[in-house]
Amino acid sequence: MRILCLTPRGKRGWKTFYAVLKGLILYLQKGEYRPDKQLSNEDLKNAVSIHHSLAIRATDYHKRPNVFYLRTADWRVYLFQAPNAEQMQSWITRINTVAAMFSAPPLPAAIGSQKKFSRPLLPGSTSKLSQEEQVQAHEARFHATSTELAELRSYPPDRKVKGRELEEYRLREEYLEFEKTRYETYSMLLRAKQRCGDDNLSVFEAMLLEEGSLQRAQSSPTLQESSLTCSTRDGPSTARDPPATGNGTGTGCVRGQGQRHSYRQAVKK
Repeated sequence: MRILCLTPRGKRGWKTFYAVLKGLILYLQKGEYRPDKQLSNEDLKNAVSIHHSLAIRATDYHKRPNVFYLRTADWRVYLFQAPNAEQMQSWITRINTVAAMFSAPPLPAAIGSQKKFSRPLLPGSTSKLSQEEQVQAHEARFHATSTELAELRSYPPDRKVKGRELEEYRLREEYLEFEKTRYETYSMLLRAKQRCGDDNLSVFEAMLLEEGSLQRAQSSPTLQESSLTCSTRDGPSTARDPPATGNGTGTGCVRGQGQRHSYRQAVKK
């Protein structure tokens, strides 16, 4: 899988990696994945934690096909390019399903007099809740966030307001909009998994495709075991797609922290 990366001078460039999803960690390796090979320091450095993250199809990115965004808990945005649409959808659903299953519930918000908006820190530990408790927690957060977003939009800033106050409103609205989409996606995936009643990925995939239940959240319902093929400027590379909670490989990604505007548009679509 290819990743779009930023150089120290701010220039973007695509690099090819073999992606291995292990629990809540997405490892990005330059060499082909081998189960018996120990992870190098560089592999650990390139690892991306997917707790409380959201993968979504990059509907507004037209420079390359089969690209999706990954926004992590600290709001870094990565762009991944898969070799075809089917495998792009598979990666989106795998990442979102694992994040939904194992992300620990957020801690209660701190009480203080700070007026400046700041996103709360999200725990990186693995959830200890049962599957039913986990989905209920996601649904509760979805409803709470939806209510908070509606209340915020019912009192928009005055048109004459400029500067910091307007920026604070925009940041809060963007955050709540993203969290609403994330928890909706998590809830839909876990409820679908419960209805499926089968851990077999092909069975789950067939049910999701038949229902088409995830299209509204821009999260593709594909959990297919297949091979990934991808090329870069230096030549082609191949890899095998990982199961949602196991090992596997894919192709590269690039870190793009300046993608806030385009990601926001993608969430709205």
